[in-house]
Amino acid sequence: MSKRVLIITYYWPPSAGSGVQRWLKFAKYLPEFGWEPVIFTPENPDFELKDESLMKEISPSLEILKFPIWEPYGVFRKLKKETLTDTAKVLEKTKKSFTDKVGIWLRANALIPDPRKFWVKPSVDFLTDLIEKGQFEAIITTGPPHSLHLIGSKLKRQSQITWLADFRDPWSKWEFLDTLPMMDWVRKKHKALERDVLTNADGIITISPTFQKDFEVLSGRKIHLLTNGFDSADLPGNWTSLKPSGEGIEILYTGVIDAIRNPIPFLNALKEEFENNSKKVTLRFVGKVSEKIKNLIESDPWFQNHVKLEGYVPHEAVFSYYQKAHLLLLILTDTKNAKGNIPGKIFEYMATGRPIVALGDPLGDSAQILKDSDSGQVFTHTDLLGIKSFLHDFKPKPESNKSGSIEKYSRKNLTGQLAKILDETTGSFS
Repeated sequence: MSKRVLIITYYWPPSAGSGVQRWLKFAKYLPEFGWEPVIFTPENPDFELKDESLMKEISPSLEILKFPIWEPYGVFRKLKKETLTDTAKVLEKTKKSFTDKVGIWLRANALIPDPRKFWVKPSVDFLTDLIEKGQFEAIITTGPPHSLHLIGSKLKRQSQITWLADFRDPWSKWEFLDTLPMMDWVRKKHKALERDVLTNADGIITISPTFQKDFEVLSGRKIHLLTNGFDSADLPGNWTSLKPSGEGIEILYTGVIDAIRNPIPFLNALKEEFENNSKKVTLRFVGKVSEKIKNLIESDPWFQNHVKLEGYVPHEAVFSYYQKAHLLLLILTDTKNAKGNIPGKIFEYMATGRPIVALGDPLGDSAQILKDSDSGQVFTHTDLLGIKSFLHDFKPKPESNKSGSIEKYSRKNLTGQLAKILDETTGSFS
């Protein structure tokens, strides 16, 4: 008989992104390991990027509980008298209005730990009855938003149900908090809330070895490592026989380009290497690209001819771009949390067998993964000569070179590890 686990997540299809896919895939494979997942998610969440194709991955038998959420973004938009779908863009503005500054200050100092805090109490009230009736053997909260861990903490105190907290990003050491004008007492409050979660949860999970070590220092306890991964079912059935097509070199980047993912060093190296070169080269960005990078590309004639902005496409459509690519570009963050930054797409990149070139920390977790699987090379953001040398020597291969060592990152294998953690923590083995 399957054991039931309640997964509390803010991001769920049709929301897009690696955080969505992490728990969508865990929910997909958990039944094969004796656990029946039940999803608890907002009925009316506030997010910009959507991927309707992910809805097709939700099993008809998966139980999904949706509960209304109130978020302050609507009030902010009315004060601004503008349609701002992506609230993060306010922080990226070079010139901020008075209303912008007030909104940012309130986000930093009044909405602790984050703007989704107003979902905590009503969610606890709603879920308490279900838990007290014994409907679940365990609950899992995943953040950010880290306010969801407060739901887990309150339910744990009330019912003593087994609770796992999944951290896809740090909390008190999260670089995002450094971008906010946060008062000292607020930082202390974040640390106190984090300490409460790290102390009271029955198990803590995170996505990278660096974050694992940081949380072990903060908590003084064992932290479980469960990286993101790739789903073999997403790859076309004839993938191994597909070969990159077209003349010249086709370079592909998929995902978000924002304030903390800077492609400019690679763009500069690309232009310097190929501007006076007879080789044909094309760099494609598939996904949301910041206005700063769009303006840079549009203002330069060479970039206009060699850099293509494809915009956001559904996840299932990304594979047609992989098929055409000879080289995959990975832009890692160049910030405080850079060493532990392992973007979800790195595993999908590896699964294609295409070589990978990355900008980031050569000693970071992503670099180690690429090195261990012989999948690619990482350069610092300042190593212009190294990037140019790599591009100069790069020769497109006629076929993919998928490493067998990446199978440990398959979603099914990772879900098996999650099920083992649930079994050990609850003391209920199949």
